[in-house]
Amino acid sequence: MKKALLGAAMVALSHCALADTQYTLTIDDGTHHLGDVQVQFDKIGQSYIDAKLPAWRTGRYDILNLANGVRYFEALDSEGDTLKWQKVDKSTWRIFLDKPTAVTLNYQVYANQLGLRSRHIDDSHAFIDASGFFMFSEATRNEPVSVQLDVPKQWRSVSGMDNGDNDHHFIANNYDVLVDSPIESGINSHYEFTVDGRDYELVIWGQGNYDAEKMVTDLTTLVKTGDVIWDDYPYQRYVFMVHATSGARGATEHLNSTIIQRHRDKFAKREDYLGFIATAAHEFIHTWNVKAYRPEGLVPYDYLAPNYSRLLWLAEGSTSYLEDHLLLRSDLMSKEEFFKDLGKRIDRHLKTPGREVQSAAHTSFDKWINAGGDHGRNFSTNIYSEGSLISMVLDLKLLSDSDGAVSYRDVHRELYKRHRLPEGFNEADVLAILNDISGQDYTQWWQNHVDSPLQVDFDALLAKVGLLRTYSEDAKQSPSLDVQGKLDNGLIELTHVRRNGAAWQANLTAGDSIVAINGKRVSSDLATLVEQFAVGEQVEITYFRRDNLRTTTLTLGGEYNEAATIKAVDNPTAAQQALFKAWMGVDLI
Repeated sequence: MKKALLGAAMVALSHCALADTQYTLTIDDGTHHLGDVQVQFDKIGQSYIDAKLPAWRTGRYDILNLANGVRYFEALDSEGDTLKWQKVDKSTWRIFLDKPTAVTLNYQVYANQLGLRSRHIDDSHAFIDASGFFMFSEATRNEPVSVQLDVPKQWRSVSGMDNGDNDHHFIANNYDVLVDSPIESGINSHYEFTVDGRDYELVIWGQGNYDAEKMVTDLTTLVKTGDVIWDDYPYQRYVFMVHATSGARGATEHLNSTIIQRHRDKFAKREDYLGFIATAAHEFIHTWNVKAYRPEGLVPYDYLAPNYSRLLWLAEGSTSYLEDHLLLRSDLMSKEEFFKDLGKRIDRHLKTPGREVQSAAHTSFDKWINAGGDHGRNFSTNIYSEGSLISMVLDLKLLSDSDGAVSYRDVHRELYKRHRLPEGFNEADVLAILNDISGQDYTQWWQNHVDSPLQVDFDALLAKVGLLRTYSEDAKQSPSLDVQGKLDNGLIELTHVRRNGAAWQANLTAGDSIVAINGKRVSSDLATLVEQFAVGEQVEITYFRRDNLRTTTLTLGGEYNEAATIKAVDNPTAAQQALFKAWMGVDLI
């Protein structure tokens, strides 16, 4: 390891002499997910320096404890002599200095967290989010940085950062830019295109059933839509990074780039491809909402602790809401696809009991500790779904109160104008914007919809824009236990029991394993088992709890066998059509 680091140090010194903090990552054992890191701090005049590795990464509001992959840590002075150090907390190494000196850190990183989009190395590539690799010091956080990669010669390296003087060398103004500018290095496909004088790149790692040329064509269309909401673009160059994988999925926004992960076989079908381009739209919107302006609880980032805000629903949920605006207006999504997606969002909301318990402001603040699973669905909600629906409710109120003259897009346009980084915004700032653009006080509305659990009459809301929420002719009420479960070894283990549903009322709980219904052994999925009964019928459930056999009587609930659909009402009025056009930018009929 030391030989590799010594060679890397010579590369770093030759290319990075003007940088205050120089990072070198050497990868010569990708098969085992290992990388060797060297960090060179300029002369330090303090009695010690704290080197820190972030405990979380931007775009994911969870403590990830990224320092758990660090081994073989050592610190050297400018003469190459070993410096004393000690860990002072889980993410901080304190290096003691007897005299002013430059400091060099050497350590190994285990990078096998592809799905977390924090760090990943294998024999074909490396995804490098600085939060998972590169330590920083608060004393030098605002100084220029340089990254030199020593990787296999056939690899290509791409980042939103500026390139240095070779193909694997990147420079940034400070650590915050570095940590928000991941690097994709490896065997990949690479495409470049220019739109309205701005440069774009698409880099794809992994084989899959994607059509890269179509992706480029549609991304070219997508990036033209920024002016649907904002007056200008906060970047000159933007990089789309795509991982076609076997398991990892999701995406993360960055300063002028994004990383999107999808299963390698989830690109070709229209539904799958729509999922990809919708994700690209979501991350593209984040270039403004979060990366150009964000709540003050996230400014500046504290990389070692939770960054609390009651406005994460606006940062994430509003982004989810606005993605459909860009897709529909650019004809990347049809109205029918938009209606189907909206119907699913509303249906999912109505089937989440936690919506009655936790407000969007509360779930935003608690994002760092909120968990999914059975209890999460019953007693919590999430910033994406609730934030999206709150954004729609607010948008339609603004539009209907102003006869289509004022919309939620104006709120984000003003946030971009008034609260660009490095300053953050708070709830009072958003309320001030609402007052300024509408001439109305939204304090009570905010209390009812943001600070309290969301309660909406969706039928009345959609009617304003000439839409109807209904069920298809083939839909029917089917009997239901109001649970989710999985068949395992002849038993159905319950994974979710809907609060106040049929099984809940019968005192069943997640973890119980159903053996039989009305004395007949279970042998297939729950929907098939109960379809022979009727809504409201009583059945006897035999089940195991803690390996003890029990029985209970359950009255079957009922629910539609498909999500409600949304469509235009018959003979919409001129007012409804006008408001729909003002809302989504296309004609209703």
